[in-house]
Parts: sequence; C-alpha cells; structure tokens
Amino acid sequence: MAALGRLAPGLGRPPLLLRPAGPPEAAAGRRWARALRRSPVRVLPPQRERGAAAEARQAPAEPRPPPAVERRSVGPGLWYEKAAAGDRRLGKVVTIAKSRKFRDHHGKVLLEGHRLIKDALEAGAVLQTLFFSTVGHLKELPEAELERADLVKVKFEDIKSWSDLVTPQGLIGIFSKPDHAKMAYPAAQLTNSLPVVLICDNIRDPGNLGTILRSAAGAGCEKVLLTKGCVDPWEPKVLRAGMGAHFRVPIVANLDWESVPRHLPAGAQVCVADNKDAGAQPETELVSGSAGSSCAVSSNSRAPVKSKPKAHPPESEDREGTAGACVPELAAQYYYENWARTPVAVVIGGETQGLSPDALHLAASAGGKRLVIPVVPGMDSLNSAIAAGIVLFEGKRQLLWRHKQEAERQKFPVVG
Repeated sequence: MAALGRLAPGLGRPPLLLRPAGPPEAAAGRRWARALRRSPVRVLPPQRERGAAAEARQAPAEPRPPPAVERRSVGPGLWYEKAAAGDRRLGKVVTIAKSRKFRDHHGKVLLEGHRLIKDALEAGAVLQTLFFSTVGHLKELPEAELERADLVKVKFEDIKSWSDLVTPQGLIGIFSKPDHAKMAYPAAQLTNSLPVVLICDNIRDPGNLGTILRSAAGAGCEKVLLTKGCVDPWEPKVLRAGMGAHFRVPIVANLDWESVPRHLPAGAQVCVADNKDAGAQPETELVSGSAGSSCAVSSNSRAPVKSKPKAHPPESEDREGTAGACVPELAAQYYYENWARTPVAVVIGGETQGLSPDALHLAASAGGKRLVIPVVPGMDSLNSAIAAGIVLFEGKRQLLWRHKQEAERQKFPVVG
C-alpha cells in the first residue's frame, strides 16, 4: 500500500477539478472579480458586446442617400434619365400650358411636337427640359442643343395625360421664353422679307392669332406687333395654329398704342384693314368710344369717310383709351387698289370689336387709308385671319410689282 502511495502520491487526496477555459467573456468576468477584491476603488464591469440590432437602435439615425438616378447614354456627351413615378417636373407641364401669369413670371413656354421643337432649337431658343417617350425622338433633333438641356425619358401614357393634343407625338419641351431680338431666323425668311409690318388689334381668339402669324410669315412680313388685349402668342393653341411661324417672324407682344410707333420704320404709312360690308353708301357714321369699342363700318371705296360723333353719357368719358374722342376721318378704298408703298404697316382688328379708335388715330397720323374688303351684302364680316391673309398677300403682290417695274425702268431707261 505504501509502495502504491509512492508510485501515485496523489491518489490519497481529493481529485483536482479542471474547469474549461470558457469563452473570452468568462475570463474577463473573472479578472474583474479579482480586481474588485483587491482594490478599494470600485471597478465597473466591462460592457459586453451588443448585437448589431441593439447598436443600430442606440446609434443616431443617418439620413438615407437619395435613390440613384438611372442615367443612360445616347451618344458621346448626351445623357438622359428615366423619370421615376411621381416626378414633380411633369406637373410643370400643365402649369405652363394653362397659366399665362406663370409663363410671364417664370419666363417659360411649352412646345410640343417634333417640328415645333426643332424650329425653336434652330432659331436659337433655349431648351431647359425635354420629355420624350422614345430615344428615337432625340436622334431627329440638333444634338448640340440637346447637350445643354435636361433630357427625361417618360412613359408615353404620362405624356398623353399631360398633352393638349388629340394625337400626341411623345415629345414635350420646356423652353426659356424667346426674345425676338436674340432669335436667329431662317436665312430664306430674311432674304424674302418685305417692308411690311402687321399690327394686331385685340385679336383674342387663339386659333385666329396663330393663323394670322402663319400668314404673316408666309407673306414675308418684317415683324408682327401685338397690342395689349391680344391673346398670349405663347399659348399652346396659338402655337399649334402658327405651325412654327413664331420662329420665322419677329413677334413683339403686349404693346400699348403709345409705344407702337417706336417699332415702325421711319416714314411708314399705316393702313387699317376693314373686313366689314363696304355697301354702297358714300359716307358712314362712326361711333366714338373706348379703345375696345366697335368702330368701323366701311364707306364707299372712293369716297372719304366722314366722322359724325354721337353724344355719350358723361360716364363714358372715364373709360380707358380715347374715350369720348372723335374718330378721325380716313379715306377708304378697296384692298386691291394701289396702296402698298415702302414701308407700310397694316392693322387687323379683333373678331368682335373690330378696329379700335387708337388704331384709327395711328393710321390718321401716319397718312393711312382704310382698306375695304368687299363682301356679299348681308354678310356681317370676314374672319380676322382670313382678312389678314387677303390684305397681306395683296400688299406683297403690289410691292413685288412695284419692284419689278422699277427694275425694268433701270434696265431700259426712257430716252427723251
């Protein structure tokens, strides 16, 4: 037994219990317990590692980055982005299209369709944002002008919901409001322009004004002046009816009558187009009134127009314009007789109110005439756009004929 004890001295003692080392957290806890027994200073236990979820709850919330905009390339230097659902920029389309006040305040206009947008870009209009439904639309437009704009690809259904057209083309552009003094009009338009200025007097129908602008560009007018009371030339309906005329002839809008002469060439004769029934009476009674009142019934083409002002109530003198003033006397003649001389301006009156007293006063001060378009008895008047087309192209014919006659005289001078 003693021998056994010598061989195994530890057998007679209680067995030694061996504990596993355990995780690092357990070892740290034991070190903290020993330090607490040995030191009079209280030692705080180390914080245990928290889970990722707990740390996320304790850490301050960081702002989430904006969603990445999907941008794609059309070609070198030309990128576009896809509009996300609920893109606020699409809402501006309706605002610009419907509100003249918004257009004037922010200096923006809305153009829709390939032809109109292309004409605007070629004339130097500044494109801000272009919404398109297919990439093929971009390849048909000047690439250099597109590089300066924001190109946004949207669904055709979105364009259709915002468009004012029955059959939209899937192309809508927001432009800076063009300045006629900074536009680059087509060279062919400038080469064939005539010394004719068209003045629109209270043209309030968008379709009529657009058609008048188209006729003015087709006839080669030097410029078009729009007096206050005319519809906004940048309204979508006017743009559609104009078919690109806005970017072929300078348009000066929102003028008062006092400033109109400053936009006319020196020595210009001002004629007024009268599209009402000429009749056969040698003289006509004219009624004076406000600038928006009806003024014009034609006289016989060869007899001067006599003015016979009627008495008006005292309150009529407080109206705006030439209230209570006598309408001036103007000589009247048929539109196809000789009247177009260089330079000349033609006034087209509104659809319902006709020529204003301000227009007649301007014509009288510039030695103008009343140009009568004869119609069948019983017809009230012609459409303003039709009357403008008739007078403008007749004026063009007369000016070209005069130019031809002058060229022949220089080529074959009369010897005598």
